[in-house]
Amino acid sequence: MIKITDTVKHLIIINALFFLGTLVFKEKAYDLLAMHYFENPAFKPWQIVTHIFMHANFTVYGKISITHILFNMIALWMFGSSVEQMIGRKRFLILYFISGIGAVLFSQGIDYLHFHSLISQFESSGMSLVDIHNIYKIPLPAGKGYTDANFQSIYNIYNVQAVGASGAINGIIVAFGVLLPRAKMGLMFLPIMIESRIFIPLLILSDVLFGVFSSNSNIGHFAHVGGAIFGFFVIWYYKNQFKNKYNR
Repeated sequence: MIKITDTVKHLIIINALFFLGTLVFKEKAYDLLAMHYFENPAFKPWQIVTHIFMHANFTVYGKISITHILFNMIALWMFGSSVEQMIGRKRFLILYFISGIGAVLFSQGIDYLHFHSLISQFESSGMSLVDIHNIYKIPLPAGKGYTDANFQSIYNIYNVQAVGASGAINGIIVAFGVLLPRAKMGLMFLPIMIESRIFIPLLILSDVLFGVFSSNSNIGHFAHVGGAIFGFFVIWYYKNQFKNKYNR
């Protein structure tokens, strides 16, 4: 059994406290601490960090759900403890937060390009900016014309409340793969085990494909990709540091 390290344990406790806070304060907690699209007036600078500790707490049917936080915390324990033991507490925390912040910046960048591309399309077709604002600032009214995928994308991007540690954890998983490329990994409930140097690129590729082709998904696939990218560069830098240190 993987022994949990102190830093990972503290991060899990903080995530759990934030989760309990969302059960108490509900929408107010998400309005304040979840990541909003940065052109939305609800965006606040601290959300770049606080969203990492927030998780979805209800299903679409209004029932309490711990699935989101549970899977993230299991992954943090499994991979984070090993990575922290190899690189130390300080480097681990830097890796964690740079991956989490990088994830949301990458995702927001993709959303910005997509959002303004759609706005330009509607403007070029003769629709006024006021009309477009009325679509993405207020709930979509029922009726023909407002169920169009492009209208829905504008609305979703502008009003999204992004939450979760997945971006930070993807950075940790990539770091694990860089440090232990031949470690065996597999999907839960499946008997197939693959070396991390093969499994992790396939995992990232799947997020890229889902991000491109699943526009209505409520999973931040590009945030996962962003976390993986930033995590790779951080651990690549640390690994070279270690190599230079012991080659002197």
